[in-house]
Amino acid sequence: MTSMPVEERIGSHIKRAEQALLAAKNAALKSAAVTVPQYAALLWISEKPGISAAGLARLCGVTPPTMNTVLKNLQERGFIERTPHEWHGNVLETRLTDEGRAVMVLADAAAVAVERALAQEFTGEERELLIRLLGRCAQRLDDQR
Repeated sequence: MTSMPVEERIGSHIKRAEQALLAAKNAALKSAAVTVPQYAALLWISEKPGISAAGLARLCGVTPPTMNTVLKNLQERGFIERTPHEWHGNVLETRLTDEGRAVMVLADAAAVAVERALAQEFTGEERELLIRLLGRCAQRLDDQR
């Protein structure tokens, strides 16, 4: 027997919500033929052209080896191009190709539809409160590390 019932564990509820969100986004992104990790990389590359794999890994919350696999798949599909940095030859800058931008637009529309449907479950005040509460959760856990 555990010292804390599962239903009282905030982490369990956060994990369940995260799993449901990922499942909904994976289903929505099928039309764009990309996964959630691929979409996340495309999104950040579109926001930060020239970003490195290490920078993308941090923003997407994955390990550098995982991000390298995602980028390899995106590059093989012609969605991104990677070129050596002007001053740091061992750093590759990552940018969307025209095809990558087109896929990003399609994928983003699908992901935004999921986000909007989720947001509709809450009033504006509830959404703001939820965002603040989740931020506090993340800050507390970051501080605890």
